[in-house]
Amino acid sequence: MYDAIVVGARCAGSPTAMLLARKGYNVLLVDKSTFPSDIMSTHYIHPPGVEFMRSWGVLDALKATGLPRIKEITMTLGDTTFSPPRPPGADGEMEAYCPRRIILDKLLVDFASEAGAEVREGFSVQELTFDGDRVTGLRGKAKGGAEVTEEARIVIGADGMHSTVAKALKPREYDTQPSLSFGYYAYWSGVPLNGAELYMMEDGGVLAFPTHHDQACIAVGGPIENFQEFRKDIEAGYFKVLDTTPTLAQRVRGGKQEERFIGTADQPNFFRAPFGEGWALVGDAGYHRDFVTGLGITDAFRDAGLLSEAIDEGFSGQRPLGEAMAAYEAKRNEIAKPLYDLTLQLVSGDPPTPEQFMAFGAAMASMMPEAQQVAGA
Repeated sequence: MYDAIVVGARCAGSPTAMLLARKGYNVLLVDKSTFPSDIMSTHYIHPPGVEFMRSWGVLDALKATGLPRIKEITMTLGDTTFSPPRPPGADGEMEAYCPRRIILDKLLVDFASEAGAEVREGFSVQELTFDGDRVTGLRGKAKGGAEVTEEARIVIGADGMHSTVAKALKPREYDTQPSLSFGYYAYWSGVPLNGAELYMMEDGGVLAFPTHHDQACIAVGGPIENFQEFRKDIEAGYFKVLDTTPTLAQRVRGGKQEERFIGTADQPNFFRAPFGEGWALVGDAGYHRDFVTGLGITDAFRDAGLLSEAIDEGFSGQRPLGEAMAAYEAKRNEIAKPLYDLTLQLVSGDPPTPEQFMAFGAAMASMMPEAQQVAGA
């Protein structure tokens, strides 16, 4: 019997498994994917997320993959270009990264394994097991293998916004909003960038940032009501939005597209109750928001720290597990809700203002002490 089974081994699941294993717990980490493998992503790791990686000992390993550091972000709204406040890194300068997920996720899985978690890749969860209303484990199987049943004191869903664990449990959702926007991106070589560049217009936006392999990820997006027309010809729609930023568009047209377009309009906004008898949710499985503010990875890291601390408090007898888990939900919401509300404002249909972006930057700066505390720095 395991202390914890974590379902999903990407940016929420692997750190949760790693942190619990480092505390001495017997952890099983499973994922239907094998690693390295890619996944659609906003890529961006805000400075608080960088602090989590630094305190976990992961940051140097990520830097060693050749990932460029982002020291500056500029935002253009119409004719106004500015740099919102961003918290400094350890050396006093802003520090953010936009890694390829095929590299980041493999790195996180390896750190979980090195911490002592048992990792099963290519493992599909068939169903959860119960004793009355209490989750006791799961049934699943590896590709080509026999179905097995595993038991644990807690099963943790870290398997994204369409979480198999959440679907089985049907937790209460609150503060929900439907998808309000869509976005598509592609990787380009030969496109020089000045850090990360964000352009916002009334009917769309463009985000450009450096990533692995000396490439740039160039993303475009717009309101959900434009999605059906956009998807009729994705390449044409992509360049129609991109051409609203002439200087960047010129640089992109001078580069080379290295991979296909990737995108979605499936961006629901919600909070889910993240715990119950024998189960918990973390990352996008428990809380999801529009991609425009690039919060997904940073939120996943934060919640992994909060959840692992709550489980340890309960399992070690520092306080009742239910009390610790309620505190996890409360702290998650306290930090996430202001940023969630700002995200919804930015995609609500009204043109964003410099003041909104300045408020977002200030909110991120206010998270730094939280990041350092939660991460144990």
